[in-house]
Amino acid sequence: MDFRAECYDGSYHDVDSNEMSFKMAGILAFRNVAPKARPVLLEPLMDVETWARTTFWGRDGRSERAARADSRNRAGRRLTKVKAIVPEAELYKYSTTLHSITHGRGTHRQTFHGYAEAPPEVASRVAAENQKEHAVA
Repeated sequence: MDFRAECYDGSYHDVDSNEMSFKMAGILAFRNVAPKARPVLLEPLMDVETWARTTFWGRDGRSERAARADSRNRAGRRLTKVKAIVPEAELYKYSTTLHSITHGRGTHRQTFHGYAEAPPEVASRVAAENQKEHAVA
């Protein structure tokens, strides 16, 4: 994150120098130093607030979705609100699942929280997919 490359001791020529040349110099600089920096894969995290009738909690599938529940409190006589931080990849089809489990009475809102290091199994899966993609191309 926040990689910066600085070109020095170079020259600029109106005909031969262009934006793409400088971008390529930055890419080559990154490829040169990245293996030495021991990079890690980051995954986006989302703040998720879910509201549903109190009778539906415990069956919302959240435990299957690698969530870390921050709080759980009542939001009215019949509603319970749960706040959690969830990896964005785990939210795939969450609204459909929530709608199905709560018979259309549950709702959720998600906002970007930040980044965290991806678990080793996720990082290895992404790396394998990337290698397979580059092998085909």
